Amino acid sequence: MRIFHVSGEQFTELHALPESLPATGFLWLGTSRRVFELRSAEVQAALQRWGAGQLVDLHVSDLLNNQLPSHFDYTSWYDLMVFRRLAAGAGSQDLFVDDRHGTLASAKRALDAIDTSPVGFAVFDRVLVTVHPTDCAVRDYFAQRYLSLGTAAESRGASRLPSNPPDLMLRMVNHMIDSYLDLRRLLTRQLGTLQQELLDPRSRFNDWQVLLDSRNALNMLEDTCEDQRSALQEWIDALDEWPEETDKQARRERELLRVRSRDALEHVERVLGHVRRLEQSAETAVQMHFSALGHRTNDIMRTLTVLTAVFLPLNLITGFFGMNFDFLPLIHTADGFWFAFWAMVMVGAGLVAYFWRKRYLGRGHP
Repeated sequence: MRIFHVSGEQFTELHALPESLPATGFLWLGTSRRVFELRSAEVQAALQRWGAGQLVDLHVSDLLNNQLPSHFDYTSWYDLMVFRRLAAGAGSQDLFVDDRHGTLASAKRALDAIDTSPVGFAVFDRVLVTVHPTDCAVRDYFAQRYLSLGTAAESRGASRLPSNPPDLMLRMVNHMIDSYLDLRRLLTRQLGTLQQELLDPRSRFNDWQVLLDSRNALNMLEDTCEDQRSALQEWIDALDEWPEETDKQARRERELLRVRSRDALEHVERVLGHVRRLEQSAETAVQMHFSALGHRTNDIMRTLTVLTAVFLPLNLITGFFGMNFDFLPLIHTADGFWFAFWAMVMVGAGLVAYFWRKRYLGRGHP
């Protein structure tokens, strides 16, 4: 568990839970899910001691649940946000190397590397409690970023510190959404590999399990994004119901929260749109694959039909002269064989030329 005090332009890490809240600013308690499970009683006692109010037992269970979808809930003294991240799991960094020639094995690893573990936020007036997966780098990223800010002058501008717990929560949520950018490039490249395998006329694609896994992974991402959108929309609706502030600075901070919330919602919409485009692209590739198979089958059947039509009159000629009668024309003459032979050649060549001109032979359509 890491404890930070954020006040104005000062960001300080504390070594233990303080006995009381600082006079200014707010506290950020960032912990992993396992540590929060072990020290939940200590956190609850500190929240009660600070006058912030304890977490409801149901919400504690939500923060400890590793399978919970993104959602938003609230009480009269705090808000609860559970937001599933979109990132690549541990041990998959080599997949992000810019390689234009992917393989089916790397595509399968890319799909298996998608991690959507939930991150929990309990937002009080002056306390923010965040519960992260064990390997989540969001907490350490923001801690290192804000600790590296030296003077107040350096912290002004795009890197200034958050002014309240909801502001810090929205920054983390936005960061988790933007982390999908690397994952998007990875998925686009690996799904492109699957499409090339599907549409390559010289390959015999039979790795349908990889394709099925890719569709399931994209469906999972779509469901995750829809849950994220619903959670952010509920947060925005709850934000609009907060009491109006009388102080000018407080009103400005409230408007900034609305702007950040709408920005995060817009980013989720973009991610959702991209996931749906990937789904549609994969579905289109499958349809084109079967269309190409049907087209090749039609070419083969057309060629076989033309060959059958060419040899049918030749079989008729040989069958006619092969009848077991004593009196047939040209049967008992020396030129009979050559007459039948050249007749068969002319009929066959004529039919081949006719069908070629009609484009029944070759790769073209009539």
